[in-house]
Amino acid sequence: MSPKERLHAAVAGLPLDRTPVTPIFMAWAANFIGRTYRDYYLDHNCMVEAQLAVTRRFHLDQISSISDPWREASAFGMQFQWPPEGVGIPQGYLLNTEEDVRKLQPYDPLTAARTRDRIDAVRQYVALVGATHSVLGWVEGPLAAYVDLRGLDNAMVDLIEAPELFHHAAQIIIDCAIAFAEPQIASGADVIGIGDAAASLVGPTLYVQHILPWEQKLVAAIHNLGQRHGTNKRLGGVKTKMHICGNIGPIVEHIARTGTDVIDVDWMVPLAHARQAAGPRVTLAGNFNPAADLLFGTPEKLRILAARCIAEGSLNGARFLLQPGCEVPPATPIANIEAFCPKE
Repeated sequence: MSPKERLHAAVAGLPLDRTPVTPIFMAWAANFIGRTYRDYYLDHNCMVEAQLAVTRRFHLDQISSISDPWREASAFGMQFQWPPEGVGIPQGYLLNTEEDVRKLQPYDPLTAARTRDRIDAVRQYVALVGATHSVLGWVEGPLAAYVDLRGLDNAMVDLIEAPELFHHAAQIIIDCAIAFAEPQIASGADVIGIGDAAASLVGPTLYVQHILPWEQKLVAAIHNLGQRHGTNKRLGGVKTKMHICGNIGPIVEHIARTGTDVIDVDWMVPLAHARQAAGPRVTLAGNFNPAADLLFGTPEKLRILAARCIAEGSLNGARFLLQPGCEVPPATPIANIEAFCPKE
C-alpha cells in the first residue's frame, strides 16, 4: 500500500498492512533542517522543505500544513511580533468591544498573505508527493478563531453572557474557514484538519449549544467541497480531522456528532474511553504524552506505548492513526521518534 492508500483504508475501516503514522511536526521539523520555527510558519518554502525531510526520514503516511494558530487571525487583521522560536505574539486583540465583534469583516484567503502562504504549501505538497502521500490542509475551528480574535477570557464570558456575539462572529469565521479550505481542496489536499483547541475548555452543555452546530457546518462543507472538486475521489473523497487539544473526555461523544472522519485524542484522555464514546464509525488518532513519554521517555517505553495505543484505539487494526497526543516537542531525541515510526 502507498502511504495515502494506507491512511484512507484506515479511515474506511479496511484491512491494512500496518497502522498509519501521522505525528504533528512543526518546530521540530524546522530545527531538523537548521531553520527557525519562525522561518517555518512564515515561509511556505521552508515548511515544505522541513515537512518533506521528516516525512521521508521517518516514513510518515501524511505530510502536513499545520504550522501555528495565527494564520486566520492575521488574515482578519491582527498584528503580531514574530520571535525566532515560539508562536507569534499578538499586539493586542482585534475584537476588544461588542462593537468590534459586530463590525468583523471577512477576509479573502487568496490575497491575505498568511492564508495564501498555506495554500501555496499545499500546492507544492501535492505536486511533490500527493500521488503517494496524504496531504493535510488546515483551518481553525469556530471557537479557536474567536478566542484568537477576542481573547480567552472575553470569549468564555461571551459564551455564557452574550452568546449572540459569538454566533455573529462564528458565521463570518466559518464562512471564511470554508473559503480557506476550498483552494486547499482544489489544490489536492485529501484531508482538512480543523483546529479548535479552546473547545476542550467548555463542558458538554456549552459545546452542544454553541460550538457543535458550527463545527458540523464546517465539516459538512469540507466534505461537499471534496465532492465538488473531485478531490481524492478514488479513495473516498476529502476527509476531516478534528484536533481539539486538551481533555476532550467529557465531549468526545459530541465531537463524533460533527461528522468528522478523524478525532485527535490528546494524552490525558484514555483511548478506551474515547473509542467507546466516539463509536465505531470514527477514526481516532493519538495519543501518548508528547512531553512525559516522547520528550523525556525512552525508545523502549515508546514502543510499548505505541502498541498499547493501537490495541486500545483501533477496531480490528483499522480506524486508528498513531501519533503523540499533540505536537512533537522541539528537543525530542530522534531515537524516541524512530521508536514509534515505521522503519520503511
